[in-house]
Amino acid sequence: MPTEFDVIVVGGGNAGLCAALSARERGAEVLVLERAPYEWRGGNSSFTGGLFRGPYEGVDDLRELMPDLTEAETANAEFGSYPEESFFDDLARVSDYRADPDLTELVVSRARQTLLWMRDHGVRFLPPFGRRTVERDGKVFFQSGAAIEASGGGPGLVEMLYRSVDRAGISVEYGSRAHSLVVRGPGVEGVRVSTPEGPQEVKGKSVVLASGGFSSNPAWRAAYLGPGWDLARVRGTRFNTGDGISMALEIGAELAGNWSGCHATPWELYAPEFGDPKAARSFFRAHYNYGIMVNRHGRRFVDEGANFKDYTYARYGRAILEQPGHFAWQVFDAQVEELLGREEYRSGNTTRVTADTLEELAERLEGVDSRRFLATVHAYNDAVDRDTPFNPAVLDGKGTTGLDVPKSNWATPIERAPFEAFAVTGGLTFTFGGLRVDTNGSVLAAGGEPIRGLYAAGEIVGGLFYGNYAAGTGLTTGAVIGKIAGERAATA
Repeated sequence: MPTEFDVIVVGGGNAGLCAALSARERGAEVLVLERAPYEWRGGNSSFTGGLFRGPYEGVDDLRELMPDLTEAETANAEFGSYPEESFFDDLARVSDYRADPDLTELVVSRARQTLLWMRDHGVRFLPPFGRRTVERDGKVFFQSGAAIEASGGGPGLVEMLYRSVDRAGISVEYGSRAHSLVVRGPGVEGVRVSTPEGPQEVKGKSVVLASGGFSSNPAWRAAYLGPGWDLARVRGTRFNTGDGISMALEIGAELAGNWSGCHATPWELYAPEFGDPKAARSFFRAHYNYGIMVNRHGRRFVDEGANFKDYTYARYGRAILEQPGHFAWQVFDAQVEELLGREEYRSGNTTRVTADTLEELAERLEGVDSRRFLATVHAYNDAVDRDTPFNPAVLDGKGTTGLDVPKSNWATPIERAPFEAFAVTGGLTFTFGGLRVDTNGSVLAAGGEPIRGLYAAGEIVGGLFYGNYAAGTGLTTGAVIGKIAGERAATA
């Protein structure tokens, strides 16, 4: 491996590859250090569904980004619009208005041009038909502004980006774990790295840290997220252990964001310890909004219909992990069976029970107080508004009255056999705490000044997410800030 480059990127996922491509466009010689071996490359990006949240005014904007979109598809779909104002409001609202306003404005204002730039680099986008749509009266409706997805999901995105990296002549070293930054004089001038050939020091005029958070570090999870989080199943890569954060802290970088917070989604109870990008969707359980969730005591504990699942799923995984035994059961009846995603609920990777009566179902819910469960279901059924029509395409207001834990939308009584239930836990996707950066992607020191030669992008950046998350935001923020960080790193 050569030992001198203009820009060194630590991490080979969506954010890091966007940084590498952007730096290369400006003439820089770029090295990407990917800790994982080739077959596990791509970081958490490989484990996503490939969804990008981005603004659009209508179908014409989507066609520009997705030229493969056909007339038949647009005729049968209701895409609506998702202006920048709605995007900004969503990011602010789901973070309880704690998100860094400058970074939020940056992501919102640069999202569309960044996605078009990715398209020009060979990333093919398509609408996420099926996974984030519902069919109503012969029309397909897209919910919550989530209408853009990389072809092939997360694995497809990673493959397309790496093809572009190869075409650009960017060097990639696999199995290479950066462990410290080289600092000489006022700034960063390289990294020290463990490679398959042994330790090396690589010089660089600038370094971009894009190595993810600490989702795969059980000790850090317990320390920062709280007791029991060391036992959580990890939805994504096993390689995000906080290396980049540690490296930056050693030279005086400032921390930012919600260090006790994370993205955790409802996940198969007996999923593997770490994710599998080839089967990631089969462990996902995000259609709880059409049923109810009960804990060990047979009680509901969240408003399953508080909003579209894209605005609640990243928070409800944590709610499940906080229940006794760190598990819950999602319960549905025959009225909503067709709304449950086939990849998620009909694969072989499910812990599922079925019954013809609620009494039989109660006996089959392992670990659940059957008597209390039946009381919960009967009370819920009695509280359902039976006059308001059920409409999964909108926030239909079909809720409950008189319950301690309400259900605000899509409340259908659980009364039509067959009944089925799925055992779930919380699957940890990524952590919210990270490094403080400015709108150039520069990592800031404790005094607020940029550390010369050091940039960051992706999940390692703190300050954007607090307590919750809007689906598709992670890939978009990684790409936007990654592109900017690469530009600045190449021209600093």
